Amino acid sequence: MRTSETAHDRRRLRQWLAGEARADGVARRDMLRLLAAAGLAGAAGVAPGPLARAADRAVTAAGIVKPLPEAWFTVRGTNAETRFAALAGTGYHTPNERFFVRNHTTTPVLDAADWSLTVWGDGLRHRRPVEFSLDDLKTFPSVSHSAFVECAGNGRSLFTTQQGQSVSGTAWTLGAIGAARWRGVRLADVLGRAGLDRRAVDVMPRGLDAPYTTADGTDLGRVRRPLPLSKALDDVLLVHEMNGEPLPPDHGHPVRLLVPSWIGIASIKWIGDIEVAAQPLYSPWNTDFYRLFGDAHPADGSAPLTRQTVKSAFELDREANLPAGTTHRLTGRSWSGTGGIVRVEVSTDGGTTWGEARLHDRPRRDGWVRWSTRWRPSAPGPCTLLARATDSTGRTQPDATAANTQGYLFDAVVRHPVHVV
Repeated sequence: MRTSETAHDRRRLRQWLAGEARADGVARRDMLRLLAAAGLAGAAGVAPGPLARAADRAVTAAGIVKPLPEAWFTVRGTNAETRFAALAGTGYHTPNERFFVRNHTTTPVLDAADWSLTVWGDGLRHRRPVEFSLDDLKTFPSVSHSAFVECAGNGRSLFTTQQGQSVSGTAWTLGAIGAARWRGVRLADVLGRAGLDRRAVDVMPRGLDAPYTTADGTDLGRVRRPLPLSKALDDVLLVHEMNGEPLPPDHGHPVRLLVPSWIGIASIKWIGDIEVAAQPLYSPWNTDFYRLFGDAHPADGSAPLTRQTVKSAFELDREANLPAGTTHRLTGRSWSGTGGIVRVEVSTDGGTTWGEARLHDRPRRDGWVRWSTRWRPSAPGPCTLLARATDSTGRTQPDATAANTQGYLFDAVVRHPVHVV
């Protein structure tokens, strides 16, 4: 099923602004107050807000279950970013133990035997909640799908370090992404079994992690974000396996949503219930968060974000030392939310000249490609490496990304400094 996601979300945005849609858990006036307090309606280049400052103070990984060795991760408050150099040689799928962690609060440790999913709302024919255990889900036809999951803020720090713009939020470099082989069941099948009504327009999955409270004490409730029914019935999965293993706690055990190619917040972890509604739904995660604000965007903000952008990253530490007179095999990965990657160009002289990299994977929807190129630097000194990807829709990484105050969807070509020694 294919409809215009952008047109649908713009319509939902207009309905919310006009007071015609329900913002679950937070009154519309409170949403506007939060927007004003966070300075999201102002110009690009705002100073980091209270949430960012709280994250900056966090120096431990409290609330994350798995080990976070420094060789693999950079801890960022309640989150853990994968060091891209740690992906070199790991294969197409990111090993579970190296997969980035994005938590709003802390990882809940849940017992799969006690878990259930409740589907409810006025978008069901009989208006009665329907429950599914994990065993119930496993009676549906099984589906496996390789896909990346990427935080909308991946690359956020580059707005500042590369473009000189101040933004709020976790200062990710490029490691807030991972690709896995997921296994589960189609959300469409579960909604059909629950009794989906023809009047339904939105579904709202909600997680079982602790309610999220902002620095000013506003309780936003559990993490939840609505999906248009067109997307929910298309390719969305309820998954319980990751790379052939039960979902690890930090990645959604026992069941999470997988919304391929959309920003990571859509793929709700530790899912506990899904509201099916006959009217558009809104939550803080598609009103004051995960929209674009700033001079380059509409005064009231963009429509809620959906698909990811195109990016490229070297599997090499920034400021790495590389011997002169030696042939180096530079490797990296490129990906896009709008199509498979069909071409990657690499520059080893700061963008003066470009050469096409060798792709090691076929272009695929919802995935990335690994690539490589050879480079033999002749003389010592600083160098800047660049990688630029093009996807199957013709979209190519630009030289710069239009600023937005929360630092989402950075897609510009990244300048990667190294030293030839």
